[in-house]
Amino acid sequence: MKKFNPELIVFDLDGTLVDSVPDLTIAINKMLAAVQQTTYTEDQVRQWVGNGAEMLIKRALTGTLEPTDEPYNLAQAITLFNQFYSTKVCDKSKLYPGVKEGLEALKMAGISMACVTNKPEKFTLPLLEHLGLKDYFQFIASGDSYPVMKPAPLPLLEAAKFFSVDVAQCLMVGDSISDIQAGKCAGFKTAVVSYGYAGKYTLDELEADYKLDRIDQLTGLLIVKALQ
Repeated sequence: MKKFNPELIVFDLDGTLVDSVPDLTIAINKMLAAVQQTTYTEDQVRQWVGNGAEMLIKRALTGTLEPTDEPYNLAQAITLFNQFYSTKVCDKSKLYPGVKEGLEALKMAGISMACVTNKPEKFTLPLLEHLGLKDYFQFIASGDSYPVMKPAPLPLLEAAKFFSVDVAQCLMVGDSISDIQAGKCAGFKTAVVSYGYAGKYTLDELEADYKLDRIDQLTGLLIVKALQ
């Protein structure tokens, strides 16, 4: 496949740049214990991340990936989760290998970068700040920045508009079906990382244009391994 040199690269956060599951699991389990429900392992919580905090909480309360009914104690659980997670948003979370090196190389090359996540802003900004990533992104959109979030394309389209870049020259880098669907709907090229929180989907099922094992494979603006 022909190599693609984007003018704008939009990154997902959780599961793409940062492994945040350890801290999310602690907050989720504290919340579950407070409402006297069964707690879960990191591996289970890992399957539930990617569609925003409220959906994560619904999944934890129901123990299912696709809850059909709203839990009766959802409002209480949201309040508790926010309380617990806000105090430990970056205690055990860490960058994936190659993230800092990749972002630094892209910055030096003059490539515009944005972060578009479904994580609420009150958690997004402290996490980016604590891990030293915030200054790499001139545009940051969180799950509550717009009326809709990924897989809706709006936050990505707003990023392209902010930088005055044609969508055909944009790349969405993520780990989940929400990231890839948002990218495709926005007219972006898409890249999926081989780690992260893909949930029930395999990498092939995500049907991204490119596959990355590390963010620093974007160095030199060359996508090194195509899926197709």
